[in-house]
Amino acid sequence: MELLSSIFSRDNVLFLLAGMRTTIVIAASTILIALFFGTILGLVRNYDHGILGKLSAVYIETFRNTPLILWILAIRFLVPIPAFYSGILSMSVFTTAIMAEVVRGGLNSINKGQFEAAYSQGFGFFQTLRFIIIPQCFKNIVPSLLSQMITTVKDTSFLWAVAIEEFTGKGMILMGRFASSTQVFILFAFMAGMYFIINFTLSSIVRRQNTKGQSLKKPVLVEA
Repeated sequence: MELLSSIFSRDNVLFLLAGMRTTIVIAASTILIALFFGTILGLVRNYDHGILGKLSAVYIETFRNTPLILWILAIRFLVPIPAFYSGILSMSVFTTAIMAEVVRGGLNSINKGQFEAAYSQGFGFFQTLRFIIIPQCFKNIVPSLLSQMITTVKDTSFLWAVAIEEFTGKGMILMGRFASSTQVFILFAFMAGMYFIINFTLSSIVRRQNTKGQSLKKPVLVEA
C-alpha cells in the first residue's frame, strides 16, 4: 500500500489527469478537423480530375508516406505558435491525409449506378453527393474511421518528443522522480490501462451507434 500511495498520491493523480485532459482535447480536435478536411480532400481527389485533384493527391501521398513525428518536429520548431496548438496542427495535417483516403475508399465502394439513378430522379451532382453518396460513404467507413480515431488517440503520445505534456509526457515526468523500477513498471501499466479504457470505450460507443444506424431503414436510390 505504501508503494502505491507513493505513486498515486493526490498530486501525482491530478498531474496525470491534467495530461489526460490534454490528450483528449488534442485527439478530439484532430479527429474533427481531419474528418472535415479529409472529406473535402477525398471528394476532390475522387471526382476532380483537374489541378485540384492532382494537388489533393500530392498532399495525401506526401503525408501518408512520411512519419508523423517528422511533421510534429517541423511544425513545432518552424511554425511560431504555442506548443499546444502546434500539437493539434501537426496531428491534424497528418491525419487529414489518412482520413481522405478512408473517405475515398468509402466513395469507391458505392455503385456508380447510384449517380445514374439519382440523375434520373432530377438530382444534380452536388445534391447526389450530399443526399445519396456521402451518407452511404460514412456508413461504409465506420470500421476504418473507428480504427483511425483509436490510432489518433495513441499517436498523441508522440507529442512528448516536443515537450507537449499530454498523458504520456506527464507520465514520463513522474517516472523521472521514481528511484524504484517497480514504481516505474506500475506507472507504465497504469498508463497502458488508461489508454486501453479510452480506446475500448470509444470502440464500444461507435459500434453501438453503428448497430442502431443499421436497424433504421433509410431509402437509398438503386439502379432500375
